[in-house]
Amino acid sequence: MEKEEVAHIVGAVIIFTAILSFKPVLNGNYSLIGMAIVSSAVIIATNIYGKKFMARLLDADVEHRTWTVSRFGFRPNQRFKSPFKAGIFLPLIFSVLSLGSIMLSSFLTYEASARKERAAKRFGYYSYTEMTDWHNALIGAAGIITTLIVLVISYLTGFEPLAKAAAFYVFWNMIPISDLDGTQIFFGSKVIWAILATISLLLALYSVTII
Repeated sequence: MEKEEVAHIVGAVIIFTAILSFKPVLNGNYSLIGMAIVSSAVIIATNIYGKKFMARLLDADVEHRTWTVSRFGFRPNQRFKSPFKAGIFLPLIFSVLSLGSIMLSSFLTYEASARKERAAKRFGYYSYTEMTDWHNALIGAAGIITTLIVLVISYLTGFEPLAKAAAFYVFWNMIPISDLDGTQIFFGSKVIWAILATISLLLALYSVTII
C-alpha cells in the first residue's frame, strides 16, 4: 500500500470519526469519541481489505483515494478549476447543517488495475487481461459484503454503535452517483447492485428505527 493511499485512508477515518461523534459531543457526551474512532477504523479497514482480497483473487490491484468531484453541471465547461474534495467536505457540511443527524459516510473511491500476472493467464476465468466493469463490480461488492458482515457480527455481539455506523456506511456508498462504490457496482452488474442496495437500505432503516 502506497503512502499516498494510506494518507487518504487515514483522512477518511478522521472524517468518519468526526461525523459519528458530532451529535454526542453537541449533547456533551464525550465518552463515545473512543467508540467512534474504533468504529471508523474497523469499518473502513474491513471495507478496504474486502476489496483488496477480491482484487488479489482477480490478479489485480486496487487503490483508494478521497472521493472528488470535478463537474458541477452537464455542460463541458461546468467544471471546478480543481477537483472538489467531496469525501471531506460533504460529510462535514451535512453533519453541521443537520446537527449530526445526517451522517453522510462517503469518503473514498477506488480504482482497480490488472497486474502483469493477469496477462499470462489467457484461459477460462482469466480470458480477459484487462479489468472489465464486471470485475470492478466484484471488487466493490466484496468491500460492501465484508462491511455487512461486520455489521451483523457487531449487532449480534452487542456493539450496536458499530453496527449502526456500518449500516450508514454501506447505505451511502451504495448510492450510484459520481464514482462511489455503488456506481462502479451498478455499471458492472445491476443485479448485484440491486441486491446489495436493497439490503443496505433495509439495514439503514432498521438502524434508524430500532438500533
